Amino acid sequence: MIRNFLLNDGREIPAIGLGTWQSEKPDAYRAVRAAIEYGYRHIDTAYAYDNEDAVGQAVKDSGIGREKLYITTKLPSDIKSYGGAKEYCERSLKALGTDYLDLYLIHAPWPWSAVGTDCTEGNIGVWKAFIDLKKEGKLRSIGVSNFHGDQIDPLAEATGVMPAVNQIRFFIGNTQEPVWEYCKQHGILVEAYSPLATGKILGIKEIGDIAEKLGVSLAQLCIRYCVQRGTLPLPKSVTPSRIADNMRIDFEIPEEDMKILNAIKGLFPKPYRS
Repeated sequence: MIRNFLLNDGREIPAIGLGTWQSEKPDAYRAVRAAIEYGYRHIDTAYAYDNEDAVGQAVKDSGIGREKLYITTKLPSDIKSYGGAKEYCERSLKALGTDYLDLYLIHAPWPWSAVGTDCTEGNIGVWKAFIDLKKEGKLRSIGVSNFHGDQIDPLAEATGVMPAVNQIRFFIGNTQEPVWEYCKQHGILVEAYSPLATGKILGIKEIGDIAEKLGVSLAQLCIRYCVQRGTLPLPKSVTPSRIADNMRIDFEIPEEDMKILNAIKGLFPKPYRS
């Protein structure tokens, strides 16, 4: 299995991460501690999740050196200015108890309260702040989340800097092929949030049958699928046994089964936040 992906900025990122969306602080703390114990080295959070401090404390209490861990967080979706980006980056650094972030993302192209709004100019300002924060050593890599290609193009055109990552909703039956293709063409790594469709996918018999045939859990199949599609999965769990199982994906989905999985379309199409 691929252990790391190489980003377009020359840095490496662990090929699977622990998602912490919808994890309350006590649960996030316990999940991160368990994940690190089981070998995860990549933790994904966001200012909007309201658990950065718990994640940071779990990292500190793990006893693993900061340099051995990869921490991602995200700028709130409603912050669309240069100054706001710098301010909220500092807030996240303080909450996480770290001097730098391995990856910082624009959480969405628009505020969650105003989905579809054209925030191009604001996003350009934010992107310029990210570039400067990277030059200052506070960020190692920078990217976006929930962006389409026509929302990424203005950032690159204004600054000459392409995002290293685009974190999107990606799972069997809902893979956002146009976004995936755009990112592939432009050397942007796709991170797959909600690779189990927040648990909904676990009831799909066609997928379960392939998992049974391969002798793996349905969750492991879904996570492995994302990796074989060249994306970085971010499975979320607060149950230690599941956190451990989600790392056990050292198997290959045969090509004929990948074709079946790729042909599944239209699962849970309604967008949701992450």
